[in-house]
Amino acid sequence: MNDFNRRLVRIFILTAVYFIGGKFGLTLAFVHPSATAVSPSLGIGLAALLIFGYRVWPGILLGAFLVHLTTAGTVTTSLAIATGNTLEALTGAFLVFRFAGGRNAMKRSQDIFKLAILGGMVSAIAATIGVWTLVWGGSADPQDALHIWQTWWLGDAVSVIVVTPVLLLWNSNPFVRWRLSAVVEASVLLVCLVGIGLIVFGGALSPGTGNYPLEFLCVPFLIWAASRFGQREAALATLVLAAPAIWGTLHGLGPFAQLPKNESLLLLQAFLGVGAVMTMGLASEVAERRRAENDARILAGMDRLTGLGNYRKLIDTLEMEIRRAERTKRTFVFALMDLDGLKRINDIYGHPVGNRALCRLANVLQVHCRSIDTPARYGGDEFAVILPECGIEFARAITDRLSERLANDGELPELSVSIGYSVWPHSGRTAEELIREADRALYEMKHLHHRKLTLLR
Repeated sequence: MNDFNRRLVRIFILTAVYFIGGKFGLTLAFVHPSATAVSPSLGIGLAALLIFGYRVWPGILLGAFLVHLTTAGTVTTSLAIATGNTLEALTGAFLVFRFAGGRNAMKRSQDIFKLAILGGMVSAIAATIGVWTLVWGGSADPQDALHIWQTWWLGDAVSVIVVTPVLLLWNSNPFVRWRLSAVVEASVLLVCLVGIGLIVFGGALSPGTGNYPLEFLCVPFLIWAASRFGQREAALATLVLAAPAIWGTLHGLGPFAQLPKNESLLLLQAFLGVGAVMTMGLASEVAERRRAENDARILAGMDRLTGLGNYRKLIDTLEMEIRRAERTKRTFVFALMDLDGLKRINDIYGHPVGNRALCRLANVLQVHCRSIDTPARYGGDEFAVILPECGIEFARAITDRLSERLANDGELPELSVSIGYSVWPHSGRTAEELIREADRALYEMKHLHHRKLTLLR
């Protein structure tokens, strides 16, 4: 499928989804047939523009036009209202791309708050154009204009906060890879969200409690979703909670059902909007903390100069390899390498060149070691490589290849390494014994190399 056909398909799908969302919202229109406090359309349209780009805007225009044309509008008024909805979505997408990270607006809490603020701002566009069109067309009384505008504006604003994050997050990461325990916990959370929604907004325990101010009981479950799961699940949790909340409020139940239906829905939408921003902000902070902890764990086992594992990582891996070798009864080799003449390189060329020499050796180890090998910086000018499932002869062949690659890497000064080996279990059965034996062999090799240089001189 070429790009043009793909664009047409996306526009067609957006038109259909926008139309369905718009018709659903207008079934809850009480102040005017064209204005509703529950309006998922802007959230759908904004998410589509952020995901697929500005070129799918005709889907919003056509979907909005069909929604209002089949509700209570003429061709002229429907086209004007659809134009306002399209301008609203395009302006919102531009501002989100410019100030809130675009399709990545959910990654940082500050961008989430920016999205909420921008959603509130751009929602005034369609509300203003729509109300003016209704009054101009004679289908709305000017005295009701402010009430209609407030309903229209809040419905669109909350749509951006509740619907757009769900679509953005699940589009960026649509696949769920959970362990059984996570599936069970998610199922329990889903039941709890629906249950608390019915208790708070539907009077499930007793009809007499339906009008008590119990909405704060929903907060722990939203926090549960934000802290235990990802941002996708947190966004979805707010949407799940909205279903029993809207149903109960429409049936005169819950803490917001003390007023006429439209005002009750406005209060409920304000609650859901604040809850969604709180939940998404918390989920973003939790995700950021997890990323920071993961980065800290990685850095804790990494040598900052060379990018190889550090001494701590080396010891952990060596002990793990010993335990594995004890189970499989297969030998492995521990090789300790010393970069020859690093002090002389530092004295002659300077420490930056000496650091570069260390990185050259590290690069050779990273590129030319086997995938199952573990290279690490042991300390100073010494490096180590754990070579699983091999004997001393095979290990020598690998390290000789590494030495050759280092000597012929095309950079100056030329580098060489001295290498000492130890073999599990012949040289030792513990990490300390293997390191001690490899260090002794390395010292003997360097001493022999030094004697050869002395004789040559």
